Amino acid sequence: MSNISVIILTYNEQLHLARCINSLKPVVDDIFVIDSFSTDDTVQIAEALGATVYQRRWKNYADQFQWGLDNCPIRTTWVMRMDADEYLEDGLAHEIKLKLPSVSDDIAGIYLKRKYYFLGRWIRYGDRYPLVLLRLWRKGKAHIENRWMDEHVVLDQGAALVFDGNFVDDNLNNIEWFIDKHNKYASREMIDILNHKYRFLERDERIEDSENDQAKLKRLVKEKVYNHLPIFFRPVLYFFYRYIIRLGFMDGKEGFAYHFMQGLWYRCLIDLKCLEAEFTLKGAESNVEKIARLQKLTGLNLSN
Repeated sequence: MSNISVIILTYNEQLHLARCINSLKPVVDDIFVIDSFSTDDTVQIAEALGATVYQRRWKNYADQFQWGLDNCPIRTTWVMRMDADEYLEDGLAHEIKLKLPSVSDDIAGIYLKRKYYFLGRWIRYGDRYPLVLLRLWRKGKAHIENRWMDEHVVLDQGAALVFDGNFVDDNLNNIEWFIDKHNKYASREMIDILNHKYRFLERDERIEDSENDQAKLKRLVKEKVYNHLPIFFRPVLYFFYRYIIRLGFMDGKEGFAYHFMQGLWYRCLIDLKCLEAEFTLKGAESNVEKIARLQKLTGLNLSN
């Protein structure tokens, strides 16, 4: 083994979980599943495959994952983050086993490359590959950002490497599920956008100190440029950038569907929710009142 513990968050992931865990088994020592009271066979599958399962009420991804970091009995040197609908390619598993034991002591994190699949097709263009993410780090050397959306694991100290292999994000649920998921994502991203403007919640901005130049640049462009452009115009501009300038049209009909839905429709939905929320917040003077109104609007628990 490679002296790694992995944390996986789940809710009704019986479709994906076995694929994920089986890809991890050659390289990890301990598997911790933090489940949000699944109603399908997720827990049974996890336990049958040797995972230790905890169940905890869901607030958001950052809160749930940080709880896992703080409470799982991690005994290994390295910790890994994986989603249930992701899995390691064989090449990356081999690379981890080969390289990780010999990295120098000053290396605290490993960045991995994500491949995204949509309707069975690898989305290679439109600025979607490679997405370089910190997914492997020394225990106690990193935390997850306290954000409602687009949270990253950030190194607190030490240097990092980028491995060559890929992990795959390939969700097998249907389009109705995809739309529902992005509708919920849009509410969470709206909260982050308005919080950047009004500061009614604490903000974690430590990614600015991260070595992940790709993540820092994307966050900078989003918060300093994109979010200041006119609403409903900015999603059109973003779709043009992804589909034309970054060659998203090379991804075929599946690529058009993905870039349109995730790059235009989803971004328009966020803008619509921002517009609605701004109307809802009119006359709210205190942060307490703003939070209360947004909680009523979205159903999200923002207060604790």
